[in-house]
Amino acid sequence: MKRSRLLVVVALAAALLGAADPPADRFDTVVIDAGHGGEDRGARGAGGLLEKELVLDVARRLGAALRARGVRVVPTRDDDRFVPLEERTSAANDARGDLFVSIHANAARSRTPRGAETFFAALEASDAAAGEVAARENEAFAAPGSAGRLGSDPFLALLGDLIATEHLAESSDFARLAQVRLAGADGIASRGVKQAPFVVLLGVQMPSALVEIGFLTNPEDERRLATAARRERIAASLAQAVLEFGRRYDARRGADGERSALPKPEEDR
Repeated sequence: MKRSRLLVVVALAAALLGAADPPADRFDTVVIDAGHGGEDRGARGAGGLLEKELVLDVARRLGAALRARGVRVVPTRDDDRFVPLEERTSAANDARGDLFVSIHANAARSRTPRGAETFFAALEASDAAAGEVAARENEAFAAPGSAGRLGSDPFLALLGDLIATEHLAESSDFARLAQVRLAGADGIASRGVKQAPFVVLLGVQMPSALVEIGFLTNPEDERRLATAARRERIAASLAQAVLEFGRRYDARRGADGERSALPKPEEDR
């Protein structure tokens, strides 16, 4: 009799342990990286608009929109200072982010190029233009005297920890969502989704993308990017992309049936 009771207790314990499986990994943390900062001003428009100031404002607006929807937001910088590469990637990885979004503004030799484009990481650029954009953005971390200097080859310090392949599909997924949302915003020309070796993306251990929100070297883009309305529209578009990505992220991990902090964007309701 005692043995039978013991077997029942063991069976019940096993059942309870089986029912107490750890909850599925949920999408709840986004790291927002405002490019450049401090002595590194980034691109500059003919009208005087600075990339470092523009992208910080858009990053703050995006952060506010996501926090309002219950998402934890971790900024790599929230003021006008230069943040070395190591600090940006460490902040993201230490926060155990579910998504890393780096915000930049573009520049070109010609005044003609305009519009937004979104990148995800690859060791080879998808085309020459994408390679030039990556080289320009990477240059900030290799500048003489900067704490984020990477030496002659900006990838060597990162290749040992490279996990871009692991998150490649999800990074591509978010990049496409972001570009579709941006292209759907009034007046924003779409330049598509591309791949390039951005060092800030190669160092983070999560899905990641870099968004170039417009060309400061294009007079029309600069004029619009100088307005609060355009910045708010960009932030809202990116927030919608993040929320949609979060729902897909949860569904892939079997967490879509649980309580979600990710309501649908108002326009989708």
